[in-house]
Amino acid sequence: MPAITRQEVARLAELARIALQPDELDRMAGQLDTIVEAIRTVTEAAGGDVPATSHPIALVNIYRPDVVRPSLTVAQALQSAPAEEDDQFKVPQILGEEP
Repeated sequence: MPAITRQEVARLAELARIALQPDELDRMAGQLDTIVEAIRTVTEAAGGDVPATSHPIALVNIYRPDVVRPSLTVAQALQSAPAEEDDQFKVPQILGEEP
């Protein structure tokens, strides 16, 4: 029995606002089912003694020292701005957000 049904794919597509044709729903259900089965196989093979990782080699971030340096004043930063308000860049409202 498939882990991912056609109806589940249709619901996910609806939530994501993606229009899928009937043949695409069937194909996606099969592909997602294959992915879930592959994950299940890897999970079973890994066992409890293998830690979960996102990379085979540990990643380390390298940061430069956070040093305060001379920079622009507020007036200098805003001197070429098309609009400013309260010492900030003034930009058009987007997405119908409340001010």
